[in-house]
Amino acid sequence: MNVADDGRITGSLYSSPDGPAAVALGRRFGVPVSIKARGADVHFWGRQPATAAQVLAAGRAADGLLAVSAAMRDDMIALGMPGERIAVHHTGIDHSRFAPAPRAPAKAALGVTGPLVVSVGALIPRKGHDRVIGAVAALPGVSLIVAGEGPERSNLEAMIAAEGLGDRVRLTGAVAHDAMPGLMAAADVMALASASEGLANVWVEALACGTPIVVPDVGGAREVVTDPAHGRLVAPDPAAIAAGIADLLAAPPDPAAVATGAARFSWEANAAGLYDHLRSLGGR
Repeated sequence: MNVADDGRITGSLYSSPDGPAAVALGRRFGVPVSIKARGADVHFWGRQPATAAQVLAAGRAADGLLAVSAAMRDDMIALGMPGERIAVHHTGIDHSRFAPAPRAPAKAALGVTGPLVVSVGALIPRKGHDRVIGAVAALPGVSLIVAGEGPERSNLEAMIAAEGLGDRVRLTGAVAHDAMPGLMAAADVMALASASEGLANVWVEALACGTPIVVPDVGGAREVVTDPAHGRLVAPDPAAIAAGIADLLAAPPDPAAVATGAARFSWEANAAGLYDHLRSLGGR
């Protein structure tokens, strides 16, 4: 939750406690409140018996609402939030850092030779890293780096051992954001098998680095993968993910064409959209 210089209050729809707290503070001080939905705040907390009512009440009480994708806006409306108050506000990334770079040196820096897939996200069931590992198991000679940390680590380690993939699949743990452009640039494909997303930053970061993505058709994926050069939308199962990866490895798209998919997701566009939204609330 943030309080702007002119008193406007912004927060996220997470029920513990940003959204409800922002609404309460707005009422206390008589200033407009804007709340943004990003993903799990609606898809998970918005459907949990203990928190769903709080999330919905905060969404209905806010003066303005932002959704990270058009698909997220539809999900918010389906929960009962007022569609006329919801604006789509796509994520923005730093294109001075996330940009195409020579792939061979980036791979060498990671000690990788041959085709490389990366999967980036918290090690939790919803992110589907096990499905990506299963896909790579069916692709001889392809390496996988999974970047992230979380409670599923031991289960994933056991799966890697059981599948005999120790020489091809690596769990790096959490990766510093400064190192993420190099990881993305090294990969031939970024695959993430999430069960749900709003609009994942890593989708856009990968595209900006010239790396196509293989993801299920969830959340705002269709708003990102708008051209075959950007990647493949696949069913959330290992066989479909493997087919999508194999397709891109067999005919790699030009990195410059891949990067066009991220061009509209900039910090500048993000800031301008947020400014216009908050200014409209102030005028109201």
